[in-house]
Amino acid sequence: MRRVVITGLGAITPIGIGKENFWNSLIQGESGVGYITRFDASEFDTKIGAEVKEFNPSDFMDKKESRRMDRFTQFAVAGTKLALDDGKIDLSQLNLDKVGVVIGVGIGGMETMETEYGKLKDRGPSRVSPLFIPMMISNMAPGQISMAFGFRGPTMTITTACASSTHAVGESFRMIKSGNVDMIVAGGADASITPISVAGFCSMKALSTRNNDPTKASRPFDKERDGFVMGEGAGILILEELDHALARGANIYGEIVGYGSTSDAFHITQPDPEAKGASKAMELALEEARADYNEVGYINAHGTSTYFNDKLETLAIKNVFKDHAKDINISSTKSMTGHLLGAAGGIEAIAALMAIKEGVIPPTINYDNPDEECDLNYTPNVAVNRDVKYALSNSLGFGGHNATILFKKYID
Repeated sequence: MRRVVITGLGAITPIGIGKENFWNSLIQGESGVGYITRFDASEFDTKIGAEVKEFNPSDFMDKKESRRMDRFTQFAVAGTKLALDDGKIDLSQLNLDKVGVVIGVGIGGMETMETEYGKLKDRGPSRVSPLFIPMMISNMAPGQISMAFGFRGPTMTITTACASSTHAVGESFRMIKSGNVDMIVAGGADASITPISVAGFCSMKALSTRNNDPTKASRPFDKERDGFVMGEGAGILILEELDHALARGANIYGEIVGYGSTSDAFHITQPDPEAKGASKAMELALEEARADYNEVGYINAHGTSTYFNDKLETLAIKNVFKDHAKDINISSTKSMTGHLLGAAGGIEAIAALMAIKEGVIPPTINYDNPDEECDLNYTPNVAVNRDVKYALSNSLGFGGHNATILFKKYID
């Protein structure tokens, strides 16, 4: 059976651009949350978000081409450039027909949609840009990546709300494992800090309104949590068949050994109250890997900082791991990055791999008030050293989508 390893990481995040900046901020417990600057949010219930700061598209792509992309696509292309550079990948040495692109996108080109709708409403249909559709549609993230770098393998978008990029990584794992391709650019991108997106989540009462203390607003598993903080960015991974990676002398961050994908079949926004779907996704990932449950040392939780998510993900972990659940280090890196929606699973997969590689568990910051319904080890506030053989990454999306990836320390 073909083995699948990760050989390149590209991070565009609210706490740093590039793998090193992102990781250093994570283990130092730095929050990327602040007041929204991309539009006037003064009339919104929520005035805070986790924006990517100092992002300059021309650092990563042709300036003219970048103007033909929505911000989420710019993030995806930039994250890919970083991942390819990190993996020291020489495109001239690849069979580009055997390289694919699978990107998770939760919402897509919302900024373009709002801009062009404003033109339609104010000045009529003739003013709508001919680039409106190709900038807005979600498949333009993988489409632009394939055009920028010449990849001619399977190229697609997966949209399963906040589970999108975990599904993208998992499905890519399956394609390489089955022999269809040798390498896939996989992960996610989203850029949804826009007026209509924030207004929609505000109306759902899903966002934190801790406007007077932004860096303390995202507080997963804490009893005083009051909703998530919207973030933006991209998390891109290079997945590669093991022998292909070894043949070019690649640096290997870790191995993917299991993937679980399930549905709650319960409610459009609320998780199953018995956490059956989330539990089953973890069980499937562990079964595929034939892993010893007691050897799982770290879980990067979905951990949104909403009441139901944190309570029921905790229940799911208990359902699966029983007595071992309290021995696992769990953390929600959303406490620092905010919730990157369709990009969340990609960036959290990078965090899990770095935890394995470096032997350091990033913390859950803003964990000050224990909740009797969330009573596991969430690695509160300070990173800890721990040798990790297996690490899980969970993602749970509106519509009842559940996805889990299981990573393992690479051993020859």
